[in-house]
Amino acid sequence: MDIVFIEDLRIDTVIGIYDWERRVRQTLSFDIEMAFDNTLPAASDDIALTLNYKDVSKRLMAYVSESSFGLVETLAERCAAIIREEFGVAWVRLKLSKPGAVRGAKAVGVCIERGQRPG
Repeated sequence: MDIVFIEDLRIDTVIGIYDWERRVRQTLSFDIEMAFDNTLPAASDDIALTLNYKDVSKRLMAYVSESSFGLVETLAERCAAIIREEFGVAWVRLKLSKPGAVRGAKAVGVCIERGQRPG
């Protein structure tokens, strides 16, 4: 199995359940791993055959920046669904971090896996 990854994709959005969180934009960080067979694009050197991480990043940046969820869990689920449905990814691991949300911690968040991990 090959993995295409995006590390520390930072996106500003409205996220949180507290009143003050609903009035400010916070920066979230995304680490994403996506299963993809890279043998065909590697053999042809054709970007059209790849899982284009720039396209995935741009799609998530557009979606997340316009969203306004209370829970990081909800946002993580929606982002994983976008990746799987719109980019034909069979398996995705998505880590969504909310830096500075808890005093004393660098970040908090969720890490989810969706789909069937190829063996």
